[in-house]
Amino acid sequence: MERKYFGTDGIRGRVGDGVMTPEFVLKLGWAVGQVLCSEDNDLVLIGKDTRISGYMFESVLEAGLSAAGVNARLLGPMPTPAVAYLTRTLRAAAGIVISASHNPYYDNGVKFFSSEGKKLPDSIELEIEEQLSKPLKVVASDKLGKVERITDAAGRYIEFCKSTIPTRIKLNGLKLVVDCAHGATYHIAPNVFSELGAEVISLSSKPNGVNINDNCGATNPKELRMAVIEHHADLGIAIDGDGDRLIMVDDTGAIVDGDELLYVIANARKKENLLDGGVVGTLMSNLGLEHALRAQDIEFGRANVGDRYVMEMLKDRSWTIGGESSGHIICLDRTTTGDAIVSALQVLQVLVNQQISLRDAIAGMNKYPQVLINVPIQDKLDLDNSPQIQEAVRAAESDLADSGRVLLRPSGTEPLVRVMVEGMDSPKVHKLAQQIADSVTAAC
Repeated sequence: MERKYFGTDGIRGRVGDGVMTPEFVLKLGWAVGQVLCSEDNDLVLIGKDTRISGYMFESVLEAGLSAAGVNARLLGPMPTPAVAYLTRTLRAAAGIVISASHNPYYDNGVKFFSSEGKKLPDSIELEIEEQLSKPLKVVASDKLGKVERITDAAGRYIEFCKSTIPTRIKLNGLKLVVDCAHGATYHIAPNVFSELGAEVISLSSKPNGVNINDNCGATNPKELRMAVIEHHADLGIAIDGDGDRLIMVDDTGAIVDGDELLYVIANARKKENLLDGGVVGTLMSNLGLEHALRAQDIEFGRANVGDRYVMEMLKDRSWTIGGESSGHIICLDRTTTGDAIVSALQVLQVLVNQQISLRDAIAGMNKYPQVLINVPIQDKLDLDNSPQIQEAVRAAESDLADSGRVLLRPSGTEPLVRVMVEGMDSPKVHKLAQQIADSVTAAC
């Protein structure tokens, strides 16, 4: 069955339109309570990022869960991976995150974790959608769910993050610039790194409800790059609005993306005989990552784009390390989902252990020039059956021959078609990507 509401990462949209209305989210809370909770476990945790609409959706989720007879515990602003961790450790039936991740403030979304702190499988999402088609029935008054607030959630998660590296690892002597995107990690990430001994300069850590991801964070590290150079910092750490995406900046201000961070982590673990199997990337992962891992005798697999598909391949192959170029890094030997702070700590551990800079740590990987163009579209576009688009793709593939790749895919979260071209010749890659992007625009 095709999912009607769920996308690649929960349910997401513009606030006030479509699914992101108080009426729909209230019923969604009720439907989740029906599917994920039982008499043995009727507890659900609710966390959110810093969007102004989070207050509204938090309230209606409470009401929906209560109507289903489910008890809720409010975490307040909390990173997505923190909700996954707390759901598991507090033995809740489910965790709910109110967030649209890296999207602007006027979007919001709802995503879910199982009692094990893992993303829900398709089958459970379909069960929730089936409940949404039914009338909402309120339990008897004496069975209504209650709501309480957990006041020490941030402290619990900070201690967990620190526990993912050995206690002998200290960050003393490191100067870090940390960009929190005015998002859910604003009160957590700087504390984690400073408590481990680093000198921390915080950026974008004053959320006001509408500045989340606004020209900052993992999706726009321009200010971070300048700050690293200005403060003569060792490196910069950029996190997205909900705390599951990580981009770094080296001491020269150069951006270090998810592919390079995967290489640093995997290469170090291979040398220490701590790497279980290979590494999972995606169709968007740079060829340079694949070649660099191969040079270290590390197997590499490509999943479909989306951290849920990376996770599926990791489970299928019993591997532990995977991620995306965009900065979703998954270390299953540390936690159950992508976590920007935990991933940053894994990289910092490598630098401390080997007494090297971030720039030196990525020196073994040479990235191919890669161009990604996001083309806005109004309605769904059948890429495979558009002669104009397919002709442009065939021409580009013929021009690149065996020295590059072309990938087109619709975004799972935004009204965009993503055009990616990769190859050894940078000018040619830029030209071919623009030609394909123009064909997509013309076909709309």
